[in-house]
Amino acid sequence: MTYQLLIEEKALEFLRSLPEKSRRLVADRCLALSDDPFPGGERGDRKALHLAGHKKLYRLHVGRSYTVFYRIYEDEKVVSILAITTIEKAHKMYGRL
Repeated sequence: MTYQLLIEEKALEFLRSLPEKSRRLVADRCLALSDDPFPGGERGDRKALHLAGHKKLYRLHVGRSYTVFYRIYEDEKVVSILAITTIEKAHKMYGRL
């Protein structure tokens, strides 16, 4: 089951600002979401976030450095990448997304 990937402009800007090696790693992990965006299974890098007043939001840890926030629209078969940031900043963002 393949999902179309959409990436918000700010997330794309952050991705472009990364060093080449990090950019490639984060981009590869984002592309992998098109095949299987849901948490569970062998990988513990994806998790559903339960934030009051928000639609279901997911996060993907990339290594120990970056976090990708995304939503899954099952009916449209779309994964929308909302933000990419450092893990430290991500923990501060949980309350704002």
